[in-house]
Amino acid sequence: MSPAPSRIALFIDGANLYATAKTLGFDIDYKRLLKEFQDRGTLLRAFYYTAVIEDQEFSSIRPLVDWLDYNGYTVVTKATKEFINSSGRRKIKANMDIELAGDAMELAGKIDEMILMSGDGDFRSLVEAMQRRDVRVTVVSTIATQPPMIADELRRQADVFTDLVELQGKVGRDPSERQAARERSDPRRQHAQRPAPPRLRGQTNEVEP
Repeated sequence: MSPAPSRIALFIDGANLYATAKTLGFDIDYKRLLKEFQDRGTLLRAFYYTAVIEDQEFSSIRPLVDWLDYNGYTVVTKATKEFINSSGRRKIKANMDIELAGDAMELAGKIDEMILMSGDGDFRSLVEAMQRRDVRVTVVSTIATQPPMIADELRRQADVFTDLVELQGKVGRDPSERQAARERSDPRRQHAQRPAPPRLRGQTNEVEP
């Protein structure tokens, strides 16, 4: 009798993962990312945490948030505000640590493995707490950059550390691919090239992250 598949929950620190992938020179394909971890066991939940700026008519993160919400992810957002730091630069202050930790602890008795996609050292104590509850923790970030994108204490605490570089072929795409996809879906280009096809009743346009 074969053992039951591992019960997995995926926790994505959105801003941290975005910065890590950008530093490595590629974009995350979230459809492929979801499939990667679905293939590893029974993926119970896939959380994505991000801040959304208050009082902003259009947020560049909104299309991605909407796409994730409709395509298998549980999106957790927090309203935040922009501020000007002492150097005169615009900054966004947002911390999703508490929300992520709360969701992880709530699932601790229902999962065998936690996948944490973040390099934030503040999560070290959460990883330790999950391990005390017999949850195996895999942390995904990178040490391929200078300086590394992951805090040393978090990498050492994890049961398994996976460098995002190793996953690039499975979950990544070149930024030029995203630009090409945007151009293909740009209605101005479509109208210039050919008449728009008839829309089927109930058909919607899928936003690609």
